[in-house]
Amino acid sequence: MTQAKDLAPAPTIPVAALPTVLGALHDPVRLEMVRRLSNAAAPIRCAALYDAINKSTATHHFKILREAGLIERLTIDGQTYQSLRTEAVEHAVPGLLPSIVDAANRADAHSA
Repeated sequence: MTQAKDLAPAPTIPVAALPTVLGALHDPVRLEMVRRLSNAAAPIRCAALYDAINKSTATHHFKILREAGLIERLTIDGQTYQSLRTEAVEHAVPGLLPSIVDAANRADAHSA
């Protein structure tokens, strides 16, 4: 029997230019994914990052977020996780993620 082990993350791409990052965050589904990742402050299994969309649509959204340099995919014990690249994004566009996540959290609190 093979033993599962943690794999190194795939090579990450640099954080994209600001218009690309903002375009990725413009979509409500992707913004919610980033909000959940930021609030967790740890990698999260893919299925915990979305509601009311199918897996192939979620995969499309993850791809856009990865191409913008906002998230990276990790494989841990055979499970796929997404991780927010907080430090890289903060370095590329200082203050953007905290501002956007804070606004998304306030909007979520008002809708609840």
